[in-house]
Amino acid sequence: MWTTRHTSGEVVYVLKRLKIGPEEICSFVIGDACGDVDNPTHEWQVVFPPVPKPPIQPPVPPSATAATFKILHISDTHYDPYYQEGTNADCKEPLCCRLTNGPAPSPAMAAGRWGDYRKCDSPKRTVDHMLQHIASTHPDIDYILWTGDLPPHDVWNQTREENLMVLKQTVEQMTQMFPGIPIFPALGNHESAPVNSFPPPFVHNDYSIEWLYNALDMEWRKWLPASVSRTVRHGAFYSVLVRPGFRIISLNMNYCNNKNWWLLLNSTDPAKELQWFIYELQSAEFSGEKVHVIGHIPPGHSDCLKVWSRNYYDIINRYESTITAQFFGHTHYDEFELFYDTKDLGRAVNIAFVGPSVTPYADLNPGYRIYYV
Repeated sequence: MWTTRHTSGEVVYVLKRLKIGPEEICSFVIGDACGDVDNPTHEWQVVFPPVPKPPIQPPVPPSATAATFKILHISDTHYDPYYQEGTNADCKEPLCCRLTNGPAPSPAMAAGRWGDYRKCDSPKRTVDHMLQHIASTHPDIDYILWTGDLPPHDVWNQTREENLMVLKQTVEQMTQMFPGIPIFPALGNHESAPVNSFPPPFVHNDYSIEWLYNALDMEWRKWLPASVSRTVRHGAFYSVLVRPGFRIISLNMNYCNNKNWWLLLNSTDPAKELQWFIYELQSAEFSGEKVHVIGHIPPGHSDCLKVWSRNYYDIINRYESTITAQFFGHTHYDEFELFYDTKDLGRAVNIAFVGPSVTPYADLNPGYRIYYV
């Protein structure tokens, strides 16, 4: 029902313009389950500037007295404005704990006051209480990384207006809870309506994503300088100098999302994001800056296109001396990824921290991370 009602228009638009067959589509969207399918249309390679990679220096542990940043990492809040205590938490829909699910047939099936381990997202009171706890327990946070996925999982019901409402409410919530603390956001795959629909900039008709990117620019402007407006409105990515010698680059990982049907038309570095990424990293290398990278879907994840992940991996390898850490979300689990030298698989070159979700969806405890850098 959801696919027919919400994505039929865009799917038909894409299918009418495709130049690949069903086997290639299956391989693109699903992956290895479709077999070893050659898909040269969706093979591409980023271009690096003709600048030699700096000599690798062995890592030197910081001294015990070195100054540190204290960083809060929050991801996948999935705040549900329609969560209702006492409703059916074990319904037949992908998301439960709402009045539309009816009353619980038994006390054991009832949605709890603070949330539920079953197919339910976060009630506002739980998110509020968690943020209050963080603010009181960690009053000395230097800045916050917020790696996306704000709306609930009712993907069959979502509209642009509903998702923009959740965006504004959660931005206001974060602003009130952490006044004066810089927040660096990244875009999740649930922020669009329909979910996972992120047309590249060459789509200018009614399916254009401008409605979301323009709203992000307005909301994120509470924390980000006006200088990032151009890239946020173009592709929902940005680069900002946090302090002299230290930069944060936020990537829109939906351009690697294999559930983003628009990429079937052209998956070659959508919005030229990775080429821009290389430019920013090369500029940072010239300036002697260190960089943290943030995003939503972790590279190398099954939801991220292999060709995109492969190009990203090459970028991490080339700029291993500049990129000192990466931060992602999406999986809802507390994880990390290690990146290895492509020419020496026994040598780790980088790390990506994958933060836990605030939502308990599903069978999880709400979580967050504190880093000392």
